[in-house]
Amino acid sequence: MVLLKAVCVLKGTGEVKGTVYFEQEGDGTPVKLTGSISGLEPGDHGFHVHAFGDNTNGCMSAGPHFNPRDVTHGGPKDTTRHVGDLGNVTAGADNVAKIEMEDSVLSLTGPDSIIGRTMVIHEKADDLGRGDNDEITPLSVSTMSR
Repeated sequence: MVLLKAVCVLKGTGEVKGTVYFEQEGDGTPVKLTGSISGLEPGDHGFHVHAFGDNTNGCMSAGPHFNPRDVTHGGPKDTTRHVGDLGNVTAGADNVAKIEMEDSVLSLTGPDSIIGRTMVIHEKADDLGRGDNDEITPLSVSTMSR
C-alpha cells in the first residue's frame, strides 16, 4: 500500500495562517486531515477546497467549491455534497482551529484529486447548503501541493 501525502500552507488576512496535512493510504481510502489555523476569530469558519489553484484574487480566482460530480452543496456528513465541502472548523478562545478529521469523499489521486487546488478558510460559518450564507469573504487561501 502506498501512503500519499500533501500539504497546504495557509497565509491570509492579518494574522491568519496555518498548515493542513493530508494523508491517504491508497486510492479509494479516506483522507486524513490534521493541522491548525491561527489568527481566527473564535467560532466556526467555512473550510473548503475550491476548483482552481489560482489564489491571486481570493475566491474570485480560486473559483467555486471543487465539485467534479456536479452535485449540490452540503456538509461533510451529507451523502450528496461537493468534493470540496469540508464544513466548518472551530477556533477556540485562543484564536486557533485545530484540524483532525477524516473524509471519504476527498482524494489525493485520480479525477477527483484535490492536489493543485485552492484551500480556503472563510470568515463566516458554512451553512452546509441549508441557509443563505454564501461565505464569500475568504480569510486565507493557498494552493495544495504534494
